[in-house]
Amino acid sequence: MAQTASTPTQADQLTFSLTTPAQDRRPVFVVGNFNQWQTGAEAYRLREVAAGRYEVSIPIAQLPAKLEYKYVREGSWDYVELDDKQQERPNRCITARAGIVNDYVPYWRSEPMAYQEKYLPKIEVLEEDFPMPSAVRTRRITALLPHDYYETDKRYPVLYLQDGQNLFDDYAPFGNWAVDKRMAYLTERGMGDLIIIAIDHANDKRIIEFTPSSSATRWGKGEGKKYVRFLAEDLKHFVDGRFRTKPDWANTGIGGSSMGGLISIYAGLMYPHIYGKLLIFSPSLWVTPNIPFQLLNLKKP
Repeated sequence: MAQTASTPTQADQLTFSLTTPAQDRRPVFVVGNFNQWQTGAEAYRLREVAAGRYEVSIPIAQLPAKLEYKYVREGSWDYVELDDKQQERPNRCITARAGIVNDYVPYWRSEPMAYQEKYLPKIEVLEEDFPMPSAVRTRRITALLPHDYYETDKRYPVLYLQDGQNLFDDYAPFGNWAVDKRMAYLTERGMGDLIIIAIDHANDKRIIEFTPSSSATRWGKGEGKKYVRFLAEDLKHFVDGRFRTKPDWANTGIGGSSMGGLISIYAGLMYPHIYGKLLIFSPSLWVTPNIPFQLLNLKKP
C-alpha cells in the first residue's frame, strides 16, 4: 500500500501510523537511519491504538531530511516486515515533514532463521594484534572464520563489512544483522566458505569517518579518504598475512548499509584494483549526491 501524508497532528512531530492484520499482537517497533537501525528501543515502539493499528510520534528535530525505515516485531530483525509476496521489502523512504505517514504491513517474518550451531563461524578479535595507524581511531576489528578453518588448508575470499557492532552481537544496541547465523545457514547449504572482517564504527565520529568528502559538513570535516586508505593499505595487508585468504581482486569485497554503504562505494571507487565486489544496502547517497557511479569498475582491470 502506498504511503500517504495527511494533516499534521503536531507541527513539530512526524507520526508513523501502521495498519497490519490484527491477529498478531506482538509489539511493533520502527527502525531506521534516524536511530542507527536500533531494533528494540522503547522510544520507537508503536502503541496499539486500535485492533491492528499502531502509532508512534517522533520529533522532527530528531529526524534526517531523508528518512529510511522498516518495521519489526518484538524488537528483532528475526520478525521484520514482509511484502505482499511474503518477501523482504526494501527500506521505506520518505522526506521527513510534520504530519502522519500511513503504512501497511501485510505479513511478518514468523520464524527466525534456522541454522545448526556446529556451523557457526569461529570469531576472533584482532585489535590486540593489529597496530592501529595513528590517523584512524582505535576500534574493535573482528574476523569471522569458517567453522572448520583450523581443520583445513583451504584459502578463502574475504568480505570487509562496516558497522561491526551491528553484525553479530545478539544484544547489539543498534540491531543485529546476525551475520554469524547467516554464515552457519549458508555453510549447511555449501555456500559459507568465506572470511568476514567486521570493522566497528567510530561511535559519535561515525558520520564524519564515513563521509567521503573532505569539505566541511554540519558534522565536521569528512574523513572518508583516510578511512578507506586504512582499510585498503593497512587492514587488508594485515588480514592477508594473518589468515589463509585469496587476496586477489576477484575474491575481495567490501560492504555496508546506510553511511557504511556510502563509504563502501567510495572505497570501491578509490581502490578498484582491490575490491572486485561491493555489498551495498540503502547507501546514504544524500550526503554526496554527485558520487560518480560511472567510475565503478567491477570488471577485471
